[in-house]
Amino acid sequence: MYGLELAGEQDAFAVYEAKSAAAGVELVAPGLATAGSITDRVETLAYTRRAIELLGRTDADVESARALLRAAPIEREGTVAVRARDVRGSSGISTQRAQRELGSVLVDRGFAVDLEEPDHVLYVLFSSGEVEADEIALGRVPDVVGDSLDVCLVGWLAAESTRDFTERKPTDRPFFQPGSMAPIDARAYVNVAGAGPGRFVVDPMCGTGGLLIEGGLVGARVLGVDVQEKMVRGTKRNLESYLSDSASSTTSVEFGVVRGDATALPLCDSDDTGTQTGTQTDTDTVDAVVFDAPYGRQSKIARHELAELVEGALAEAKRVCRSDGRTVLVADRSWREAAISAGWEVDAVFCRPVHRSLDRYVHVLTGAAEPGRENSP
Repeated sequence: MYGLELAGEQDAFAVYEAKSAAAGVELVAPGLATAGSITDRVETLAYTRRAIELLGRTDADVESARALLRAAPIEREGTVAVRARDVRGSSGISTQRAQRELGSVLVDRGFAVDLEEPDHVLYVLFSSGEVEADEIALGRVPDVVGDSLDVCLVGWLAAESTRDFTERKPTDRPFFQPGSMAPIDARAYVNVAGAGPGRFVVDPMCGTGGLLIEGGLVGARVLGVDVQEKMVRGTKRNLESYLSDSASSTTSVEFGVVRGDATALPLCDSDDTGTQTGTQTDTDTVDAVVFDAPYGRQSKIARHELAELVEGALAEAKRVCRSDGRTVLVADRSWREAAISAGWEVDAVFCRPVHRSLDRYVHVLTGAAEPGRENSP
């Protein structure tokens, strides 16, 4: 078993994203979850900070954590360090005291402490409080929502996510336009869509390319489409800056940007065999479509009305995406009925606050529902 320390304030969404890198994920306390297994994709998660290999779970107090560590079997050799975390400042635990007392337990068990370059790091994660429901329009609400919980997870560090999102602030990119999505959110959305090595991801309204950048950085091949030539040129500059051979500290991935209409994508129909032939981009079938639809306050949407644009893009995503693929639509309102009409199964819709006047609705669409058929929540 593994423990996950979540990031952000919306645990239900963080758990949903974590399922792209782990199996059997369950929320157990504010900011904490457990998982039956993990993959190396934990390092790419936006709303999970780290995963630990669990020694056990107990109450959120130092004495209980100390007793758990004394009794736990430990089959490791080398130097150790202890890191204690009061997740979201919820438990009021003195992390210094926790580190000192659990460190002394390890010393008593024959380990040498090395705070600079230890062979193993023991994490002690404390959390207390009521699990909130988040603002979910339609989603997988964890069973523990509304419960008051008091939990400590103790375990060895197994993986940490790379927290480098501030290095890709939209204002620091070669091409910037106001309203660009934060990299941490873009990463979460491409993860939910299933981006990763060997996957082909399309953004039919790519704007400045934020979703494409994050998709490429987790190893996916990415294609952007935008109706404005200015956006196509600017996105190419941004992708070259972060995803090309000359970009520092990254592995080059395949990427492209073309001018086109989201309601008439330059891609052929996907078949059910997992192949796609005759595409303008000469790639395999589309595994996922991810896009951030224009918001109501934006007046220029080329020649389309907003509803026509979103409905057309959803239909095109259904046409080009493989039958077991996924679409993630981000918007300022619910487009659930439009997604159903386009033939998608609505797996979840999360309402995520951005600021006082804007909420983002994150639609996760899967399956091969028949057009017009109502889906169950």
